[in-house]
Amino acid sequence: MFSGFYTIASGMMMNQKELNVAANNLANVRTNGYRSKRLVKTTFDETFVRQMNGQNTVIGSGSTINLAGAEMPSHKQGEIQDTGKNYDLAIGGDGYFVIQGENGTYLTRNGHFSTDEEGNLILPGVGMVMGDGGPVYVDENGFNVGKDGIVYDDEGNELDQVQIMNPDDVNALTLNENGTYSVGAGDNLTQVYPSVYQGKLEKSGVDLNTEMTRTMEVQRAFQSCAKALTILDQMNQKSASDIGKL
Repeated sequence: MFSGFYTIASGMMMNQKELNVAANNLANVRTNGYRSKRLVKTTFDETFVRQMNGQNTVIGSGSTINLAGAEMPSHKQGEIQDTGKNYDLAIGGDGYFVIQGENGTYLTRNGHFSTDEEGNLILPGVGMVMGDGGPVYVDENGFNVGKDGIVYDDEGNELDQVQIMNPDDVNALTLNENGTYSVGAGDNLTQVYPSVYQGKLEKSGVDLNTEMTRTMEVQRAFQSCAKALTILDQMNQKSASDIGKL
């Protein structure tokens, strides 16, 4: 009887986490460069194992209990659209812009940049865009960014190169509310050289119709689990009552 409670409860917890992931995706449907996430599911038997004589031995048996695992980002690139704005940059391929903020270093594919009072290229509200020589400075008279990421002034003089990094483990990145990813002390970053497009932005990778459909499916699954839990509880109460009459 109790195994049924555990199985249903684990299903409800998993569905709740799936709803949270879907809600976060929907909240970022207009966040440039955002990549949607999915919840990777596992089971009790896959998760709780012990090491015995060099062998992974499963603990317990019986009803399968679904557990919510890690949130895994999609690696599908969003659509790149023309904006006609010089400050907008898009990455064609793997990698992330590096942003130096007041509280640390961040990664993002959101290239909707502007400048501060000193002429540094910035991601508003986050920090300065980094280049090989430090913060990327752009000439107030105009600038161009080549497909190789090299920044030129209006006379064609090379100023810097936009720094683009790729983490060794993309799935280990921590997503922030502003759509950036935090870089921890143990995160290994490798500089990469994908194509960079000026006057373009990578749109959000969230498909609104897909996420809405998925949300409704998970809500129905959650409601089914709740109904099953109610029925099981009623059965348990009836069994206890019948035993009490003996």
